[in-house]
Parts: sequence; C-alpha cells; structure tokens
Amino acid sequence: MARKRSLGRRIGLVACHVVLMTGGLLMVLPMLWMLVTAFKSAAEIAIWPPVFLPKEWSFENFSGAFETAPFARFFLNSVLIAVVSTVSVIVTSLVAGTVFGKYQFPGRGLLFGMVLATAIVPFEAYMIPLYIQLVDIEWVNTYQGIILPYLFMAFGIFLMRQHVSSAIPTELMEAGRVDGAGEWWIMARVIAPLSGNALSAVGIFAFIQGWGIFIWPLLVANDQMLFNMELGLTAFQFRFSADTGKLMAGSVVSVVPMLIVFILLRRRIIENMALTGLKG
Repeated sequence: MARKRSLGRRIGLVACHVVLMTGGLLMVLPMLWMLVTAFKSAAEIAIWPPVFLPKEWSFENFSGAFETAPFARFFLNSVLIAVVSTVSVIVTSLVAGTVFGKYQFPGRGLLFGMVLATAIVPFEAYMIPLYIQLVDIEWVNTYQGIILPYLFMAFGIFLMRQHVSSAIPTELMEAGRVDGAGEWWIMARVIAPLSGNALSAVGIFAFIQGWGIFIWPLLVANDQMLFNMELGLTAFQFRFSADTGKLMAGSVVSVVPMLIVFILLRRRIIENMALTGLKG
C-alpha cells in the first residue's frame, strides 16, 4: 500500500509539472513569436505556412521602426510617464499605507474601504467624466493630463497598509516620538527603510502600469509627439493592413524595459507577497 501511494504521488507530481509546463509554454509562445517575427523580412512574414525561425536574421524592422515614426520620442514619453507615476505611487502609497496601518482616527475603516472600492471600479467607468474635467481645466493634450490618473494606486495603498501594520513594530515609532522625532521623520527614517521589499513591489506594479497605458493617452493625446510607446505602435497599423515586421519590432522595444525591471526586482515581489499578502 505504501509503495502504491508513493507511486501515485509521483505520478500526480509529474502530471502537475506537465500541466504547469504546458501552460507556461502557451503563455510564452506569443512572446517568442513576436520576438522572432521582428527579425523576419516582409517576404518571410507573408509566407504560408508560417515558419517560426527566420532563415536570415535582419535588423531592418528595428531601424525602419525608428525611421518611420519618432520612436525615440515615444520611448522618452513612456519613460517620463512611467517614472513620474512610479515615484508618485510609491510616495502616496507609503504615506497612506502608514496612516491607515498605524494611526487611529474616526472614519479610518470607512475611508480605507472607499480606497479599496476604487480598485474594483474599472477605469473605463469614470474615464469620460475625468476627460470632461480635463477639458474644463485645459489639460487635454498635455503631459500632466496623461499622467494624472496614474499618480495614485489603490492596490499600492492596500499593500503598504498590510506591510506597515504587520511588519513594522509600533514600539519603534513610539521610541522615535520619545526621542523628539516628528511623524514625517519617523516615516522617512524608520518606516521607509524597513519597507524596501514592499515599496519595490509597489514600484514594479506602478512602473508596469504607467509604461503599458494605451486607452487613456489615445483619448487625451492629439499631438503625435505626446504619444507613448503603446500608442505609437498604431503608426504601423493602417485601415486595411499593418506593417507586421515594424509592429513586432516596436513591440519588442516596448516590452524590454518592463522585463528588465521585473527580472531585477522579481524576488522582492515574491518576498513581500509571502510576508504580507496573507495578513489582515
């Protein structure tokens, strides 16, 4: 019986690994197809049946993408939007998370519930009212109008609140107050240094969100020089066709920064989720 149970567990473990590997391969396959297509010529892209690997690797699509459209400007715009939104989200999430996690005041639970409720409402539900407000203050077709909805993140506030309430001892804050430290000093010198993993996780989510936005710049930006990378890819899509090679090359350039940020800081995300994700 013991041998049969051990054999059954091994079979189940192998089957589980096979399913996970198959699912992982299916998820990675579109990315690999995008990558190899970026190095194909127009003739190889149009060939049927399609071939996965190109016969001759070419960088013409990458050079052509930057020659056809101002992709360098699109890239800088994406960097500006992502960096500003990331810094703002980190600061606001740290402050709000600390307030909700360590301070007692009337209506704290209600306010925190309202913050979480904003994470449930899809952006498309209030996108048009927000656009009307931007028209009133003349922020349409401006950088600040594009960045505005991404300066705060409800999930970042929730994540920091979970971390601060469970991983930061209240005694450290009390010791600082006894020594004459102010609340902002405690937040900057005590809470922030002890929240590196959580802030890194929030920063990664904020950077990916700010880098990959599409629908809001499409609505707000009328000048092509304000386009980010995601919106700039529409330069290779026409009414009845698309320049697939340049489109794939531009997509590769757009994806690389997000992959680099995730690869460099992925361990901090996993560590923070393991420490704070299950605690109330």
